[in-house]
Amino acid sequence: MKTGIIIPCYNEENRLNRQAFINFISQENNYYLCFVNDGSNDNTIGVLKEIQGVNPEKVSIIDMKKNGGKAAAVRAGSRYFYSNNKIDYIGFIDADLSTDFEDFGDLVKTLEVNNELNFVFGSRTKNASKAIEKDNIRALISKVINVLIILILGLSISDTQCGAKVYRAELVPIVFTESFLSRWLFDVEIFIRMKRYFGKEKTITSIFEQPLKRWVHMDDSKLGLKDSLEIPYRLVSIWFNYNVLSMFIIDEVQTVKEPMVKIYSSSASYMAA
Repeated sequence: MKTGIIIPCYNEENRLNRQAFINFISQENNYYLCFVNDGSNDNTIGVLKEIQGVNPEKVSIIDMKKNGGKAAAVRAGSRYFYSNNKIDYIGFIDADLSTDFEDFGDLVKTLEVNNELNFVFGSRTKNASKAIEKDNIRALISKVINVLIILILGLSISDTQCGAKVYRAELVPIVFTESFLSRWLFDVEIFIRMKRYFGKEKTITSIFEQPLKRWVHMDDSKLGLKDSLEIPYRLVSIWFNYNVLSMFIIDEVQTVKEPMVKIYSSSASYMAA
C-alpha cells in the first residue's frame, strides 16, 4: 500500500529540517511526499527543490502562486495524489515536523489493519503522552475551542486541529471536491462533510482518534495568538454556513477559483477544479 504525505509550506525556508526529509525519502518505504508551497515570499521553493533533487521519484512540489492558507494547500495536495491511482492512502503533517514520521506511520498502520476505518487522525489530548509539549496559553485556548467544536460537530472528538491526519484516497471526492470556507479551520469542515455524506453513526465508526507519542509546539507558528482568539467567531460562522446557508454555500464554493499552480513532479498530473 502506497501513502502520499502532503506538507503545506508557507515561508518555511529557515524552519524546514532538510536532513530529516532527505533521510526519510532515502529509506526503502512506500511513502511519497508532496510539498505544497503556499505562495511563500522567501526561498521556500528553493529548499523544496533541493529536497526533491535527492529523490525526484518520491517527491513532488505544487507551487501555488498565491497564498491560500493551509486548507487550500491540503486540498491541492489531496487532489493531486488522488489523480495518481497508485496512491492508496493520503495524509498531511506540518512542515516543522511537530508530529514526526514515526507517529504518522502509526496512523497509517491503524488505517491499514482496520477496513472499517477511512480516516485516522492524531490527538495531542486524548490519553496524551508525557512527551506532548504545548504552550500553556494555547493549551487553555484549545480546551475552550474544543468544547465549541464538539457542540458544532455533535461528535466527541478531543483534538480536531492536530496537524497529522491520514485517510483513504477514495475520501477525496467526498471531502475535497469543494473549496473550504476557512483557511485554517478546515479540519472541522472535513468532519462536517463526512457527517453530511455518511451520517452520524457511520462517521463515528469510520474515524479513529489516535493518541500521539510525541508532539512539540514550535515557535514562529503561522497561527498567532490573535488568530486563536478569533477562532470561536469563525467556528460559529462555519456552523451557520453549513447549517443555515447550506443551500447557498454549494453555489458559492463552486465559483471559487483555484490558485494558479505549477507542479514539479516526475509524473505531473493534477485534477482541475
